[in-house]
Amino acid sequence: MLIMTGKALNGCAAGKNMTEPNKPLKRVKLIVAYDGTNYCGWQVQPNGVSVAGVLNHHLSELLDEDISVLGASRTDAGVHARGNVAAFDTAARMSADRISYALNTRLPEDIRIQDSREVSTDFHPRFAKTRKTYEYRICNRPFPDPCSRLYSLFYHWDLDVGKMRQAASYLVGTHDFTSFCTSKPDVKNRVRTIYSLDLIEGQGEDAGMITVRICGNGFLYNMVRIIVGTLLKVGSRMMEPEEMAVILVAKDRSLAGDTAQAHGLTLMRIEYLQDE
Repeated sequence: MLIMTGKALNGCAAGKNMTEPNKPLKRVKLIVAYDGTNYCGWQVQPNGVSVAGVLNHHLSELLDEDISVLGASRTDAGVHARGNVAAFDTAARMSADRISYALNTRLPEDIRIQDSREVSTDFHPRFAKTRKTYEYRICNRPFPDPCSRLYSLFYHWDLDVGKMRQAASYLVGTHDFTSFCTSKPDVKNRVRTIYSLDLIEGQGEDAGMITVRICGNGFLYNMVRIIVGTLLKVGSRMMEPEEMAVILVAKDRSLAGDTAQAHGLTLMRIEYLQDE
């Protein structure tokens, strides 16, 4: 347990009860799944409804405290998640494993907690070493599929998946990904490691659905979507696979492809590489 004299999570307050001296706190980890269609992203925004904002509101009511969750990944507007991670400190008596059940009865249908548990007071969802996996789905058919329109990018031009795989292979490993990110002045280090980058072609009823699955130790702003946009140029024969290596070394965003639309992207899971 963390006592009030200890260090709390940045941005995670237990409001009303934190004024009580020596009130014990526990740190709770949430696995959060959501359909990002109706949200301005994960992070709280002044002029929009965010996933974190909805969680803060319902947790605060449930636990009778001022709760502010801290998320592992600040997904953009329209991006979905099956396994984002959040954490907060609370002095509530409710056991951590019961919070998921109680919270899900209050949340809108497009947000659901998959798991809640107490973790070490040293656990930090954003700064711990992780392995993150994203999937980007491309509906590559003559006509769009209305049932997947919110979760995949429709692209009717024929794609050469073999060439896309060849181009993707240049990105695996540890590189400076300046060419594949939207610049943010507060991010100085743009070196990241991609452990795997696979293109999976659907079969049967899923024929024509291409899933780009990427796993890495972290991703820069818009990095996955820019990689997908560049792969689309290769698959459309507007760029040769070997040019991917040139773009990577150049550290020049203007050489890469467009930023693919947000709704095709889903954060699948975050694996922590150290004890929680």
